[in-house]
Amino acid sequence: MAGIRHDDEEEWVPVTKLGKLVKSGEIKTIDEALRSRFPIKEYQIIETLLPDLSEEVLDINMVQRMTDSGRRIKFRVCVIVGNKDGYLGIGLGKDALVRNSILKATRAAELNLHYIERGCGSWECNCDEKHSLPFAVRGKSGGVEITLKPAPRGLGLAAGDTPKKVLEFAGIKDVWTKTRGSTRTTFNLAMATFNALVKTSSIKR
Repeated sequence: MAGIRHDDEEEWVPVTKLGKLVKSGEIKTIDEALRSRFPIKEYQIIETLLPDLSEEVLDINMVQRMTDSGRRIKFRVCVIVGNKDGYLGIGLGKDALVRNSILKATRAAELNLHYIERGCGSWECNCDEKHSLPFAVRGKSGGVEITLKPAPRGLGLAAGDTPKKVLEFAGIKDVWTKTRGSTRTTFNLAMATFNALVKTSSIKR
């Protein structure tokens, strides 16, 4: 699923300082927004600065809960967003309607957007292109742990379906992966991969 604009939404009227700076054109790029001292609390900021952002639903689960009035059913949706060029986000949404769940998850993913540092940290390749990772990273979520290692150009994504999709949305083309734990849980596996990728720009070597 690509294209996350919703035509039926009202025109954005920003309420935060960062939102007003973006709306007025004083902040023109997502890099400037992420480097600013202001937190990103409006999803419209992301949609304005990254118009090529795409989304994809990774998982939909039906959640049941017993209440005094009877059984209530909601849908829990996991969505990833990215531009396949270094920017990636992941989010969860829950609602009685699938469409609303997807919308909530998408907005949560936009607000959870991070820059992913790419590079070529493979000793087998050692080129200067951003096709892999600059160094090995490890991520964990729940009972899942994943290790991502730089791979030579042309190898591809040596990963399962869920990590592969997250890596693709980040713009990673070649990588080795190793997973441990309950890898059948889609959200935890996706989140572990995301947590590992975030470390590429947060760890100082």
